[in-house]
Amino acid sequence: MPSALEEFLPILALLVVVGIVIARLPRVDLGHSDAFRFRRVTNWLPVGLLYAFLYMGRYNLTVAKGALGEAFSIQEFSLVFGIGTATYGCAFLLNGPLTDRIGGKKAILIGATGAALANFAMGLVIWQQGFQQPALEPQAASNLVPLLALLYAANMYFQSFGAVAIVKINAPWFHVRERGVFGAIFGILISLGIYFAFDVGGMIVSNFGVAEVFFVPAALLATFVAIVAVRVQDSPAKAGFEDFDTADASSGDDGPQLGAIEVFRLMFRQPVIVTIACIEFCSGFLRQAIMNYYRAFSKAVDPDGTSFQESWVYDNWGVVLCCAGILGGTFAGVLSDKLFHSRRGPVAALLYGLMLVSAIALTVLYVNPWMGWVIAFMSMSVIGVHGMLSGTASMDFGGKKNVGVAVGIIDGFVYAGTAVMALTYWAILPDELDANYRDLEAWRVWPVSMVPIALLGLVLASRVWNAKPKGRAPAPPVLGNLVPDRAARAPKRLVEKA
Repeated sequence: MPSALEEFLPILALLVVVGIVIARLPRVDLGHSDAFRFRRVTNWLPVGLLYAFLYMGRYNLTVAKGALGEAFSIQEFSLVFGIGTATYGCAFLLNGPLTDRIGGKKAILIGATGAALANFAMGLVIWQQGFQQPALEPQAASNLVPLLALLYAANMYFQSFGAVAIVKINAPWFHVRERGVFGAIFGILISLGIYFAFDVGGMIVSNFGVAEVFFVPAALLATFVAIVAVRVQDSPAKAGFEDFDTADASSGDDGPQLGAIEVFRLMFRQPVIVTIACIEFCSGFLRQAIMNYYRAFSKAVDPDGTSFQESWVYDNWGVVLCCAGILGGTFAGVLSDKLFHSRRGPVAALLYGLMLVSAIALTVLYVNPWMGWVIAFMSMSVIGVHGMLSGTASMDFGGKKNVGVAVGIIDGFVYAGTAVMALTYWAILPDELDANYRDLEAWRVWPVSMVPIALLGLVLASRVWNAKPKGRAPAPPVLGNLVPDRAARAPKRLVEKA
């Protein structure tokens, strides 16, 4: 039984990593006033925390699967998760253009409210089917899988608003040259959501029960819906500051909002958008293959916990994923803005190269306890790519005007990749009832399947190496929110730096 200090050490390590990362992040100075910077922080921080709790209410299904054991087999989990992610991906066709119409704030309030209700309903299903008390309806126990599939699909539909809305809200607040480093900071908050889901979710299950791993995110989402409704605004102008040109693909576009079909056509005619979407298809496959199946693999081949389950990585999986996300996002964001002049392609190619090498190594090391650290390194790489492309490149190449559709396309491909992964593993991985379930060789398909996907991602990422957004007109300098003593000299200084 670990001591209280041992249980706290992973959290302490997380806090140290967060502190170091924040302290070392370089700042891109475009001359914004301190008042503007403070208001911007208080705008994106509540949204970031809300999105973190959306993650908690998304991956709690994985935590529940571990707690329910044979009552919710790996095949059943893959089916429910696959249906949910397919719903998530398809929902972007509707929710992307809808978010561009109604604004990011309304969209994330709708999404978080719906996700809170869906999580509450999933908790009720678990509770009523007797996993924590005498079953209220024992005859309904066989309906666990269809009920969870229906409710998780509803959850994922509303969750899809989050990814679109979070980018839509932040696009008008950040210049292209700020977005890479900001993406690193924002990635810290999103990575916290993974920690909340896996480690805090595990603590909730251990101390309270399976149903509570759904009830707690529902309560947190409801709380932050109220905070976002009061504090967050869609643009600087709505918060009392001046809007400014962000130098993305919407720069110089002062025309009316195009219809949804026309915007989709516009986006799909852009080779960069299509290529990024295909890269993110690969990211969706790899990210969830690592995140959702590492511990399932370890429990299957090491039921007594004498080898794989003794590793620090296994015991602190949420902290590992969180730290990996922080480091991956920081690495990607800083290199993109500082070394590659706000180009996102080179960083994606570099990280996919690391993923390919790691995936090849994993085909050998998956029988070694050290494989946990290879998995952690792959997580760092794939989360870095995902944050850079879905969170940042979508702003750049979609532009703040049509970013909802751009994110919808890109994140739709992410979850199309995730759905393909889930249904693939549903078909090829051994089930708990199979005779070869605990056979290492039967699980070799898990790491082997990642190699061609990582190779494809690397090839595609190399094709957008030099891509940068182009507006309809040259971007003017950022003037609206400058402090007075900087405003007089801003045009010359900022134009020279652009």
